[in-house]
Amino acid sequence: MAETQDRTIILSIHQPGFRIVKLFNSILLLANGSVLHHGSVDLLTVNLGLMGLVLPTHVNVVEFAIESIEAIKQAHNMQQETQSQLPSIPPYKRPEEGEIRTGRCTLQQLFQQSKVMDEESIDAEIDFRTGFTNSRLRETIILTQRFWKNIYRSKELFACRTIQMLVSGIILGSIFYNLKDNLLGAEERVGLFAFILTFLLSSTTEALPIFLQEREILMKETSHGSYRVSSYAIANGLVYLPFLLILAILFAVPVYWLVGLNHSFMAFIHFLLLIWLILYTANSVVVCFSALVPNFIVGNSVISAVMGSFFLFSGYFISKHGMPNYWIFMHYISLFKYPFEGLLINEFSDSKKCLNYMFGKCVVSGADVLREEGYGDDKTRWRNYVIMVCFILVYRFVSYLILRCRCSQRGIKGILI
Repeated sequence: MAETQDRTIILSIHQPGFRIVKLFNSILLLANGSVLHHGSVDLLTVNLGLMGLVLPTHVNVVEFAIESIEAIKQAHNMQQETQSQLPSIPPYKRPEEGEIRTGRCTLQQLFQQSKVMDEESIDAEIDFRTGFTNSRLRETIILTQRFWKNIYRSKELFACRTIQMLVSGIILGSIFYNLKDNLLGAEERVGLFAFILTFLLSSTTEALPIFLQEREILMKETSHGSYRVSSYAIANGLVYLPFLLILAILFAVPVYWLVGLNHSFMAFIHFLLLIWLILYTANSVVVCFSALVPNFIVGNSVISAVMGSFFLFSGYFISKHGMPNYWIFMHYISLFKYPFEGLLINEFSDSKKCLNYMFGKCVVSGADVLREEGYGDDKTRWRNYVIMVCFILVYRFVSYLILRCRCSQRGIKGILI
């Protein structure tokens, strides 16, 4: 399993006999967070002899080392004091196998067998002084790889999500198949866009348990200084970009061409970009509230209430001009407003599309519908994109602040304990 499936295998062997101990390639002896020995069994025997500890006959060397842990710690402290009196010692050096290493180290340091390039060594030395073994870039890369493995191991969930998006796109396309370019068709298009927003922004709560579980792992690992919270936040934000793009393509292609929306290819690209941003916005909201709420039940209820409130003030049920002044702020912070406006502009901003003819002349065009509803024109398209990206960044940054606060509190509690 370790070689064919690239999995980490952990076995717990209680009180192994000497014959089993001899099979171990490497033994790691820890005490109070310090490494007292890391190497083979034979080397452990040699080190014990150098410390003046004679291994009795027919005694397991590992059991003897554990029983003599205080003597080993004293020898370890003496060696540390001797090294501190030397005139010049590099601030950080990658230890060779078998050496008695001191200080707090990560398992990645201890077991990494690959060669480290000069630039990485310099970064490691700098970060070691500040309490982190790896640079922020390397932490982000490692965490991104771990997220990808988690996605692969949770392939049932993400496979269902992929099939859901594809099937939903086909069903919606078949229901709203080949809409006409008239006033009735325009009303049906508006209803389709409203449903798409509701469906996409409300269908990502199934990832909430995953984020809650990752939060507990994050708090445990960052409390021991394994990596930075910012590296986790960046990796979490990057890893879902390609996956959500795939979902956006699977959903947008059947919906767009079966319904018969704007026939321009650039309009389709804008539609796909909007769907991608909508999915990523929903993902960012779930990440933010998963960092805040205590459990899945509360998180699911809070996200549903927030999404429902945003949809109410999106401008679909009641226009901006009909809202009370004391509620108008909800319209501008609604996650539904800007993608909804973007979808309408993408569909109706083409002045050549006529929705109603009278005596052979066009009396109602798509641009007229936009002006009547107060949604602007094609010039405001990019403004909506920018605002959606700002929403994503804000929710991601708020989730980072919440996680940073939680991890700091846990670290303080760990120190007090």
